[in-house]
Amino acid sequence: MDFTPTEAQTEARDLAVRIFGDLSTHERLKAAGTGSDPALWKSLCTAGLVGAVADLGLLGLVLLLEEQGRATAQVPYAASCVYGVLAVAAYGSPEQRDRLLPALEDGSAVVTGAFPTQHAVRASTASDSVSASAVKGAAPAASAPGELTGTVPVVPWLRDATHVLVADTDRRLWLAPLGRGAEITPVELTAPWAAARLTLDRAPAEPLGGPDAYADVLATARTAFAGLQAGVCAGSLARAVAHVTGREQFGRPLATRQAVQLRAADAHMDTEAIRVTAYEAAWRRDAGLPYASHALTAAWWASEAGQRVVHTGQHLHGGAGADLDHPVHRHFLWGRQLDAYLGCGAEALEELGELIASGDEP
Repeated sequence: MDFTPTEAQTEARDLAVRIFGDLSTHERLKAAGTGSDPALWKSLCTAGLVGAVADLGLLGLVLLLEEQGRATAQVPYAASCVYGVLAVAAYGSPEQRDRLLPALEDGSAVVTGAFPTQHAVRASTASDSVSASAVKGAAPAASAPGELTGTVPVVPWLRDATHVLVADTDRRLWLAPLGRGAEITPVELTAPWAAARLTLDRAPAEPLGGPDAYADVLATARTAFAGLQAGVCAGSLARAVAHVTGREQFGRPLATRQAVQLRAADAHMDTEAIRVTAYEAAWRRDAGLPYASHALTAAWWASEAGQRVVHTGQHLHGGAGADLDHPVHRHFLWGRQLDAYLGCGAEALEELGELIASGDEP
């Protein structure tokens, strides 16, 4: 394994650092509320940081998402890159790639993901006599357009999206434009991720990929969002270190207290564990190696360790950390939301155990 970034990955990360640093300021984040920042999204697309993802690979995307997480930048970058650019590049037909990738790369099209494995989103095609179901029914033909029916209670970044990548109850992937047959009802999450409830009523959709696409896109998403969590944790810890270094109590900086040092050290080790497991899973995907168990490992660390780190970041700020307008509180909200989005640690660990026991990792 070699996690050393390529020259292109390093240049892209450095560019991301500058853009997020300039445009994802505390004042702009407050002004955005629970929505996204369209000017920041336009800047990322214009700079080529969306279009470059297919060439930079998953490891390159993880590096970029670390910077988004560090800045808690409110743009649908992770979602559109995972469920849009990488999914279409990997599983789209030549016609789909030619039609969809240019719009995804320039930001005029935005994709988010609805993987409702516990919800009944059904797919039907003209050749089906009945809709596919979670229990029985033929899967739709891989190349036939279809219609989707069902509800997903919460889809992050849905209010920013033009399309949604949906997994039906047979775990087939469908790309649906958000128009006819798709109702969007805004909802609020712990983090300000422009989320909404998605209700589909015979919404037109086109299939994306074959039977193996679902598992790969899911593992890619887990790895990418673990990388995002690594950045959220690093940003939270950096703010905490700056605070305890500058804050004095009884004539001494808080950072000189052993209890503070130990708490920060544990948070640092947790953050590094999230980062290295996400790097390993991403590297394995880029190298064409099996990585489903590694993606679950990264997701577990991001969920379990991530919520510990953001709690530490807030706790080390003392009373200031309880201020809803303090920048560190945003890291806390993002860390808890990513914990939930990744399925919580217990669920990831259970699935990982079942995958290892089965011995059939794809």
